[in-house]
Amino acid sequence: MHKMLSIKLLILSLAFVSGFIIMGVELLGGRILSPYFGSSIYVWGSIITVFMMSLSIGYLIGGKLSLYRANLSRYGLFFIFAAITLAPTILFGNDILDAVFIHFEDPRYGSLLASALIFFLPTAILGMISPYSVRLLIENAEQSGHVAGRLYFVSTLGSALGTLATSFYLVLYFEVNQILTTMVAVLLVAGSCAIMANKYVETESE
Repeated sequence: MHKMLSIKLLILSLAFVSGFIIMGVELLGGRILSPYFGSSIYVWGSIITVFMMSLSIGYLIGGKLSLYRANLSRYGLFFIFAAITLAPTILFGNDILDAVFIHFEDPRYGSLLASALIFFLPTAILGMISPYSVRLLIENAEQSGHVAGRLYFVSTLGSALGTLATSFYLVLYFEVNQILTTMVAVLLVAGSCAIMANKYVETESE
């Protein structure tokens, strides 16, 4: 009983982390694109559109993947892959933006393409986490609605706090790449925790 409670708390904590980082990266997107395309409503419209589309695809894929022997090890890989796909934003973000800006100076289409190239893949992977979390938490069909509601409450709370923390504090004290690097590190740690927890569960069940 204690073991199951610990695993559930871990999953909820990781869902909170994913929600926090999703909104943190989205807000940083405005800072990243503004030197090239400004910070007009076109730019923010592009960022929000890309994030909504990538999350919707991530939810769909994550839900499908959860049907096939869902476990904490695969769950942890979502975080690790999200970290890996977010890292190029730090390493090559300016190069990507330079290339896009040369061909698309219009802030509408330029910012839309740049947002898609930089943020689509990591955000889609982060979107897979919520439906997969629900699958890991559900013990029987009767609890599914309650479990899903609790999970999305925690994830959305993380998103809200990620929005406030990033916009009110982090951007004031740290550079964008420093924040992104920390987020990559947090995702790697989160994924490692899930993988180690899976090994613990397997050991205990033997």
